[in-house]
Amino acid sequence: MNLMSLLLDAATVVETAAEQNENSISLWEMTVNGGWIMLVLGIFSMVAVYIFIERFININRAAKNDDSFMESIRNSMKDGDLAGAKELCKQTDTPLSRMIEKGISRIGKPLNDIQTAVENVGNLEVSRLEKGVALLSMIAGAGPMLGFLGTVIGMIRAFFQMASAGNNIDIATLSEGIYQAMVTTVGGLIVGIIAFIFYNILVAQIDKVVNMLEAKSIEFMDVLNEPAK
Repeated sequence: MNLMSLLLDAATVVETAAEQNENSISLWEMTVNGGWIMLVLGIFSMVAVYIFIERFININRAAKNDDSFMESIRNSMKDGDLAGAKELCKQTDTPLSRMIEKGISRIGKPLNDIQTAVENVGNLEVSRLEKGVALLSMIAGAGPMLGFLGTVIGMIRAFFQMASAGNNIDIATLSEGIYQAMVTTVGGLIVGIIAFIFYNILVAQIDKVVNMLEAKSIEFMDVLNEPAK
């Protein structure tokens, strides 16, 4: 019996077993049979979901474009009520309000200095929004790689059992290694795909916030150039 026929027989056993038990094999059983790599992939998936939900909520909160806020700031500054404008920024407590508050606190200095201060705060706010997103990107890349690692380990296990058995090869035992290899591959791909989708959704949302902050900073600078009443 050559190597190719053994592998084909093992694959047939796995396929037959899957067909016979497709309604009885639970997700938990597949995870356990996948070995320790499935545990790591499970942790990765939970971390990815947590980061996505937590960041998505915070980014959406930061992306809210309240036109009445900028209108109130404009009116307060035209009236010369800088203290009222600062108080409004503190009460609003958003990345935009903190950015505008920094600009108001710099009024009286050259416009270039004010603009630089506003941009620096904007950059800090964006950095806060990006917290954890890099880890999500890492999971998107590492998930499939871990799955492939499980595939290699499973195949090594299968070949080791073949070498140890000699002429008394047990196809059922051999199929366990192939089964582990297939399960970890699927698990890694699922985790990687989900994390990749989550990552790109968050990046798109952050880009919207960046564009909004840039537009509002320009609007704020225009307010500074308007004559006071």
